[in-house]
Amino acid sequence: MPVFTPRATAVPALATAAALLLCSCSAGAGANTGADKARNSTAAKSGQRLTATLGTAKDSQGPAPEIPGARKGGTVNVANEADFPHLDPQKIYAGERYSTSLLWGRQLTQYQIIHGRPRLVGDLSTDTGTSSDGGRTWTYHLKNGIAWEDGKPVTAQQVKYGIERTFAPGFEVGPTYWQPWLTGTKDLTEAVKKYGGPKKDGDLEAIETPDDRTIVFHFPQPQSDVPYMASQSSSSPVRKDKDTGTGYDVKPFATGPYKIVEHKLNKSLTLERNPYWKPETDSIRHAYPDRFEFTFGKAALNTAQEVFNGQGTGATTLTTKDKLPPELISTVERDPAKRKLVVSGSQGAYTQDLYIRNDRVTDPEVRKAIHYLFPREQARQVLGGRYAGDFATTLSSPAVVGWKKYDLYPVAPTGDIAKAKEHLAKAKTKVTKLTYAYPTESPQDDQVAQVLADAFAKAGIKLVVKGLQPGAFNDQIFGGEDSPYDLFLSTNSVDWPTPSTLLPLGYESHLDAVSNNTRYSNPQVDKELSRIAKIGDAQKKAEELIGLEETVMKDVPLVPFLYKSISQFRGEKIGGAATHPIYGVPALANVYVKNS
Repeated sequence: MPVFTPRATAVPALATAAALLLCSCSAGAGANTGADKARNSTAAKSGQRLTATLGTAKDSQGPAPEIPGARKGGTVNVANEADFPHLDPQKIYAGERYSTSLLWGRQLTQYQIIHGRPRLVGDLSTDTGTSSDGGRTWTYHLKNGIAWEDGKPVTAQQVKYGIERTFAPGFEVGPTYWQPWLTGTKDLTEAVKKYGGPKKDGDLEAIETPDDRTIVFHFPQPQSDVPYMASQSSSSPVRKDKDTGTGYDVKPFATGPYKIVEHKLNKSLTLERNPYWKPETDSIRHAYPDRFEFTFGKAALNTAQEVFNGQGTGATTLTTKDKLPPELISTVERDPAKRKLVVSGSQGAYTQDLYIRNDRVTDPEVRKAIHYLFPREQARQVLGGRYAGDFATTLSSPAVVGWKKYDLYPVAPTGDIAKAKEHLAKAKTKVTKLTYAYPTESPQDDQVAQVLADAFAKAGIKLVVKGLQPGAFNDQIFGGEDSPYDLFLSTNSVDWPTPSTLLPLGYESHLDAVSNNTRYSNPQVDKELSRIAKIGDAQKKAEELIGLEETVMKDVPLVPFLYKSISQFRGEKIGGAATHPIYGVPALANVYVKNS
């Protein structure tokens, strides 16, 4: 499952559910950004049930509340090791990319951050939407005055066209919700058979645009999470006359406060102000800096050293992709001045887990043994200790609606070899060898593999470890049915902060390995998911899904590891660099350059 985030008659259908919306804490704008506060802001400790409300039409009006101390002017430098794989809004599918693309793109809804707390509001839309027909029909009205970077108005037909693009070949890399939801099908493949995209089959009748500022969605089944799903980048408008195909993935046309003036692949990306963006239409974004200069290709360690030492452009540099290098953690811990340059917070609704291919490791007793063998403490230490996150015991994170803490198979962070051996003895088939695959992105990946191999050896299991290039890892682990590996570490997330995108899209047995990464299969769970899918009330649906989670985890489809935290770095002249509580990276729409 890809990782990563998201009203009846005139009354919001999600109003009662909004009170339950949990969001992991992170630094509010300009506050709680030091590594010295990381001890109190890692994911589990930060799951303090901060209420994220669904905003009203008034909340959706601009301008966005000012950030105390912010000033206009200057250039913000963003240094990331790698370029973005996609900028086309219908292909963007990760929290960091969502957050960054807010600089130039707008969606039907989006998260407004007030003192670190998220509130879902209308972005292009005047509000978060109104529903009728038991949640099968959702209506949005666009705000007046929203324009493209050339001054032409944004229309409902352009929002519709953007969504229609998601059905076309090549867009399966992006979110796959609009497609089955609008066609009443089970998955993307079936949806595309019904409608192949705007350049193939013409108009998608499930979306109405009675006028330039009204868009109406007709779903065959009730869909309670539309306001959250509408915050994804796939809900961005696209103009047909600007749709350059693959070229749009390099330089999309802007509706946000900045426009892309130059993009040199794998080298740089330059943003300047969009003169037609009107702050009075936008309750989410600011436009404090004059420019954003992204550079790609430099090692994170080198960039971090420049930032901490104020060398070159280090004072006005931050990163949205790269983490605080583990090699610098001890140095940062000893130096209060450097600690102030670390931005720490929960990585949204992410958890990190040890995945088990259930179709290869079929015996539940063996999977339970793996649970007790996993040396969480040693693995976390390699990944940065407490900076990496807090130990997890649940499938979902504390950031999810209705989250409940449970621990079905309690174990010490260092593991329990004796308990593992007990379960191995109960297994119907003797296991002496397992395989573990991992992407070779850093020395820490090799070290974690060795930590695991050492632990498994203590129970008489030879763990064959295989480091793969990141592309090959993704292809072999997530791309098909014939992966030769039993175990792998991966992140687990929801696409917006309700449980609707976790069990239904990752643990139904009919799903392929691209979605059901563990190849988990339980007929009773399938039956329950089918029943829950028909529930139109958001609160009840969330409660039912959270309740079903424990049933799934009794089968040990994976081993919970961490509620993810993230620590990144920013120069001393960068203000407002707080972690976005939904997207889990510094929110660029809030940063500014401090006075010298």
